[in-house]
Amino acid sequence: MNKQETIENRLAQHSYLTDGGLETTLVFVQGRELPHFAAFPLLESEEGRAALTDYYLRYARIAEAAGQGFIFEAPTWRAHPVWGEVMEYGSAGLDRINRQAIDFMRGLRKQCAGNGVHLVSGCIGPRGDGYVADHTMDAEQAKQYHLPQVTSFAAAGADMATAMTLNYAEEAVGVVLAGREVDLPVVISFTTETDGRLPDGTALGDAINAVDQATGGGPVHYMINCAHPDHFDHALAQDAPWLSRLGGLRANASRMSHEELDNSEVLDDGDPQELGGQLLALKRRLPCIRVLGGCCGTDHRHVSHMCDATLKAQ
Repeated sequence: MNKQETIENRLAQHSYLTDGGLETTLVFVQGRELPHFAAFPLLESEEGRAALTDYYLRYARIAEAAGQGFIFEAPTWRAHPVWGEVMEYGSAGLDRINRQAIDFMRGLRKQCAGNGVHLVSGCIGPRGDGYVADHTMDAEQAKQYHLPQVTSFAAAGADMATAMTLNYAEEAVGVVLAGREVDLPVVISFTTETDGRLPDGTALGDAINAVDQATGGGPVHYMINCAHPDHFDHALAQDAPWLSRLGGLRANASRMSHEELDNSEVLDDGDPQELGGQLLALKRRLPCIRVLGGCCGTDHRHVSHMCDATLKAQ
């Protein structure tokens, strides 16, 4: 059994939780400064590593108390060339911090009783702004852009990589091809606007079909992140083959649009219980969804209610 088959089997056999809005929690709840919304520099200090340890283990314990698996998603969303250059990390520095991030997450996993079930994933962010389809690349350019980070993840022993907040299909194709080159399974997570379409205007199902066609069904599965269920629920209310490829949701707490979130100076944490109920309804409708977690504005309260939703759906 190859690595991809192993991950697919584990995801099929267990329901998983992951964390909430890492960056929004650090900035708005803990009052930390994250230059360029990047969490990975916290790995450089003892204080930063302690904060990350407390953050991730709190979520892992929620999952374990409910008998769920947990995905340790590394704090590496910004740890790739464009943002590395802005923060004066060269290629060697990015390789070091990405490997360190996976080592750190594997260490956290060892502290958990469910070590044999939990997964470690290297998080990949878009080259440009997650809310705007700028700095677009073709698939080959995207592969070459993301390959160094994916290579670092694979070398450090990550179980898989998850590309989050992607907003057009070609970048997703490139990430999958990069993962294939180093034998690292890849999950693709698109974000949507309030109309359920990707920021470049593509319908969600069309984007998933395009990536599957270009990669021979390469991703482990697809997810939606950084959007409220109200924004994409209607896009899932159909009978289409691509829906079987949807394996996870990481929802925003707020119903605000991406533009409104960008311009907001306060945290909108929404209604944690309501959000859990909405995800329960989606999970009952789409039993292929095996991974639940949060994105902007969510914290342990939201994920606790998502955990309740997971248990009720089983």
